[in-house]
Order: sequence, then structure tokens, then C-alpha cells
Amino acid sequence: MQTIDNYKFAGKKAIVRVDFNVPLDENGKITDDTRIRGALPTLKKVLADGGALIIMSHMGKPKGKVNPKMSLKQIVDAVSKALGAPVKFAPDCANASAEAAALKAGEVLMLENLRFYPEEEGKPVGIEKDDPNYDAAKKEMKAKQKEFAKKLASYADCYIMDAFGTAHRSHASTAVIADYFDVDSKMLGYLMEKEVKAVDNVLNNINRPFVAIMGGSKVSTKIGIIENLMTKVDKLILCGGMTYTFAKANGGTVGSSICEEDKLDLALNIQELAKKNNVELVLGSDSVVTNAFDFGSMSLKPGAQVKVCASGAIEDGFEGLDAGPESQKKFADAIKGAKTILWNGPAGVFECDDFTAGSKAIANAIAAATKEGAFSLIGGGDSVACINKFGLADQVSYISTGGGALLEAIEGKTLPGVAAIRDAK
Repeated sequence: MQTIDNYKFAGKKAIVRVDFNVPLDENGKITDDTRIRGALPTLKKVLADGGALIIMSHMGKPKGKVNPKMSLKQIVDAVSKALGAPVKFAPDCANASAEAAALKAGEVLMLENLRFYPEEEGKPVGIEKDDPNYDAAKKEMKAKQKEFAKKLASYADCYIMDAFGTAHRSHASTAVIADYFDVDSKMLGYLMEKEVKAVDNVLNNINRPFVAIMGGSKVSTKIGIIENLMTKVDKLILCGGMTYTFAKANGGTVGSSICEEDKLDLALNIQELAKKNNVELVLGSDSVVTNAFDFGSMSLKPGAQVKVCASGAIEDGFEGLDAGPESQKKFADAIKGAKTILWNGPAGVFECDDFTAGSKAIANAIAAATKEGAFSLIGGGDSVACINKFGLADQVSYISTGGGALLEAIEGKTLPGVAAIRDAK
């Protein structure tokens, strides 16, 4: 497999798939440039070695239509500043042959939002799956997707995949394009290499004890991950909203707390699966609850009551929004001494300061274990936001940039964006 360190970029044009899907304010200004900074080592490597750069990315979900609010033109100046080189802009990513051909060594060209073209995602437009003509439309769109990918590939001599956040998508720019480069002209970027290595460390190079922490509101969205982890972990902490589905399944009352009534049997099956695999399943025993919370503003309503009670003894009208003090101690004790740690999903509504304690207890315990030599991987937007909010980003081993991609990798699924490079013949 070709690597970015071995490839000779001098005199070559490199087309690089990055993830510049950065958040913008109402004035089109970037509010968090983490993804841009993450791509800089790869981009600077190409330029330093005497190559020319063609940068491509998506932004938002324009669904195959041009939307000025999602134009990458808005971030050209910010990328130029971060890269320390002027960035040219091609307003039509499917017709940028002239701009690409004119590039000289050390120059940079950014293509317009890939998803302005439906061919990028390769999904039929304006037709539902139950339509009798859907299969024909899908086949036609897949053919168009290949042509789109071939066009993008024609701009450059080599291809670098450095967008882990979209690696689970079989899109024109993330996977299909690799078919149009030989095995020695396609490679993973530095960010992708770090992401893939981090996942390998957690799933395949395990130092024990291995503790995984899974949070979030619904057990149903994490079932694939939980099942895959059951054969790998020593301890599994389940927290967040899914706590109450387990509490209800075990005969408790959960008041107005989020609860998947149709997944009670699934919760009990997970408990049995843990026993079968000798996995210590750690569930919260108490919760911080309130009777008046506004999820729109992520704040307590005037006159709201906040108290602690058993997770399976929540009164009507109250809902659990964080792990209680007893649960926080259980979680921290379970993490102590771990050598491999995976965290995905907060323990509560951490956006509100009244309900951050559970997530903070987990974050602090992970930081302490990392200091003692554990490898810790934090992934998923909310978990990353937690770590950043608590100022602990520099005290964990690795923070993943990929939400859905990381989850699918943990679930054991093959990521098309990785396979297109790794499995190349």
C-alpha cells in the first residue's frame, strides 16, 4: 500500500479529499476550524515536496443542488490563511479541467462543494424506493457517479483520502475515484492514517483491561456497536438516555425520561449477552432529574425542581437528565486501572451546566487513566464536545474526527473510503 511519506510529489498534482464541512455562523464565518487544522499536515506535505494541490470537500446537505449558503467559496480565505498559501477557487467541481491544468508546483486549487452534484452521493433524485422505476434510476445514477469520479480523477496524478468523517460513505470522491488511480498513486492522508491506527488500537491491539463507555439517548442506535464490543471488552459502561430503557426493562419506573418501550426485551438481551461473554456491565443506579426542562434552549425552566433519585424510581412528571453521584462513582471506579478506553456518547444533557457532572466524572476518570498509561479514544460529536468543554482534550490519547465513520468501524463494518486504498490490488 502506498504511503504519503513514500510518494514523490515533486512536479505532480495531488487531489485530496478532505472534510471541510465546518460550522459557519449567519455571516458565513467559521465557528470551529478543527477539521481544517486536522488536514493541514497532509496538505502541507504535498506542497513542501514540490507538488500542486487540488482540495475537494462537501459542506452540509445540499442534496444535489447548488446552495450559496453551503458554498466552499466562503472558507477559501480561512484555508489560505491556515495553509500559508493563496488558494484559488473552481466554482464548478465537474468542469475544472482548465483550472487544474494551469496549476503549478506549490499552487492550490479548491473545488466547489461536491454535493452540489447528485452524482457525488450516487442516489437517484426525485424518485422513492417503492417506485417501480427506482432500480433503473439507481443503476443510471451509479453510472453517472463513475463518470463524475473519473472526471475528478482526471485533474490529478495521485489521490489522497484524508476525510475520515466521510470514510463510511461510498461516494464518488471518497471511494469510487480510487478506481481511476493505480495502486502506487493512491494513499491515505496523515489524518486518515491516525484515525485508522486509533481504531486498530482499540479493536485489534487491545491492552487489558478494556473499558468501553457508550452513552446517548437510544439503545437501538448503538446495538450493533454494543454487540461487537461484547466479544472484546472487559467492562461496558452504558449511560445517558438509554439508561432508562434498561431501568424500565428491569421493573423500574422512569417518569417522563426517554425510554424505548419497544426495546425492553433488547435491553434484557444485552444484559444476558454480557453475562454470557463475562463482560462486567455497568449501569447507572441513580439520576439527576427535573420536572421542567427546555430542550430548545437547553436550560431549566423557571421554578424547575432538580433532585437525585434512583434511576428506577423516578416519579411521574420528572425525567432523568444526568447520572447521579452514586453512578458517577461507579463509572469512575470502573474506568480506573483500564489500559484501553473507548468513549462514545455523554452521560447526560451536558450542554446545560446543571447536568454536566456525569459526563465530567467520566472525562476526568479517562484523563486520569490515560495519565497512568491507558490508550483512550474519544469519538462522536457529543463526546468530543464534552472533552473540549471540560478542557481535557490534551489529556486523552486520541480524539476522532469521524462520528458515523467511527461508529461503523467500531461496529466492525468495512469503511469504503479505507477499503478503496487498503484493498487496492
